[in-house]
Amino acid sequence: MSLAFVVCLVALFALAAMGLPIAHSILIASIAYLAITGQDLGLAGEQMIYGIYDSFVLLAVPLFIVAANIMNVGAVSARLLDFCVALVGRFKGGLGHVNVVASLIFSGMSGSAIADAAGIGKVIIGMMVERGRYSRGYAAAITAASSTIGPIIPPSIPMVMYALVSDTSIGYLFLGGVLPGLLMGLVLMIMNAVISHRRGFSADDRVPLSELPNRTVRAFPALLMPVILLYGIYGGATTPTEAAAVAAAYALFLTAVFYRSMNMGQLREVLRESVHSSASVGLVIGCALILNYIVATENIPTQIAQWLQAYELSPLMFMFGANVLLLVLGCFLDASTIILVIIPLMLGACKALGIDLVYFGVVAVVNCMIGLITPPYGIVLFVINGTTGIPLVEIIREVVPFLLVLIFALVLMIVFPDIILWLPRLLGYQG
Repeated sequence: MSLAFVVCLVALFALAAMGLPIAHSILIASIAYLAITGQDLGLAGEQMIYGIYDSFVLLAVPLFIVAANIMNVGAVSARLLDFCVALVGRFKGGLGHVNVVASLIFSGMSGSAIADAAGIGKVIIGMMVERGRYSRGYAAAITAASSTIGPIIPPSIPMVMYALVSDTSIGYLFLGGVLPGLLMGLVLMIMNAVISHRRGFSADDRVPLSELPNRTVRAFPALLMPVILLYGIYGGATTPTEAAAVAAAYALFLTAVFYRSMNMGQLREVLRESVHSSASVGLVIGCALILNYIVATENIPTQIAQWLQAYELSPLMFMFGANVLLLVLGCFLDASTIILVIIPLMLGACKALGIDLVYFGVVAVVNCMIGLITPPYGIVLFVINGTTGIPLVEIIREVVPFLLVLIFALVLMIVFPDIILWLPRLLGYQG
């Protein structure tokens, strides 16, 4: 590791700590490296432009963002919530269960934890607090925890980013996230049930079972979104990027034509927000590609792999060590930074130790999603605080039990790789 690379890393983290946007921090640190090593500064622009425009898979990111923003408008969220209330609202702590199930369903449409928390999450927090059966801190905490499922069950924007840096199949990554996402939902519902019994949360108003078919029919077009998406990818009809385009088109048709719940003014606002979000994500990705070029130039992955082989670490020991590091970094860095900057440093070691990259990628993305609700950074906590006005201290106090069970689910995924790899192997994955 050269002095120039050390200066690059120090500059990156120092600038980020001072509050500079992470994309700008990476860009300035990378240019500093190029300047110190005497390389052409134009390499920064070349790597950014070449990396973004040469990667067809990146087009999926803005398309998934558009689809999620459209689904957050109008009647779609309300119909999904009505369906979830009829399905699980009858149990003790019912709206907590509704919160998790709604996130499981919505995760098949958005691919973003923030979209989940800011969209359908905001609505259900209002329902939980309005009825007076749940404290506002608890409602916000379970919403934050359940939103982490969004990028695990396909589609998943973070997995698209991981596929970019690891050259791994997006299709198999998406498949690998299905069972882990369901496991996360299960442990959250178990914790909600335990807390509900301890605090005496009553069941919500029971919806007659005879009403369930009607609510299912009303929500059915929205429930088709994940089916269309997954069938397109795994049925061979579309690539993941084309599936993202189909998802966006279907979301627009559903909201504007079928439900007639979005006008032209709302569509313009959705597109404006989507452009801003896509540009922000694209800038981070572009700047990370420059840093990845520097990492490759320094031969960092090979050096790490050689160091691991010298200490004879087992794959399981490496996985636990890497995940502890990622959990700590998740307290201070956002998920995209970890996926695009930190994880590429570990890929050489994974290959040297024979760790499957789909398995490692899904575990890493789950880890990064847990970081979204881990203080002090916890960006989802700030999103919920900003959209609802619920004090951060109340949310943080209540989110701890859910954070612990999500870490428990992460440990299960590390120890039992088949939780991730069973479904991809069932559909032809040879890794």
